[in-house]
Amino acid sequence: MGRRAPGRRAGIAVRYAQMAAQRVLAVSLVIIIGVLAVVAGVIYLTVEARSLPSFLGQLHNDDAHRSLRGIVALVVGAVLLAGGSAMIAYRPRASR
Repeated sequence: MGRRAPGRRAGIAVRYAQMAAQRVLAVSLVIIIGVLAVVAGVIYLTVEARSLPSFLGQLHNDDAHRSLRGIVALVVGAVLLAGGSAMIAYRPRASR
């Protein structure tokens, strides 16, 4: 009369495991993209524009650094890393 079906707990455990796997994937992606953004920001700030790797966009006649892009990349990277850390620290409440 007040009993639950034995399969119900197993279904909840499977859903929780799937959510945990998705959460790990999301956290991993956010942290990897954050690290890549920080690396790109450091490259933008330290390498002259004419010497940048081709995937960052070269300017052949410019000796300046791309400071604005570097700062934006560092800020975006820091925000993503902070978000990834918050996602790791977050613990959902147990459902009743």
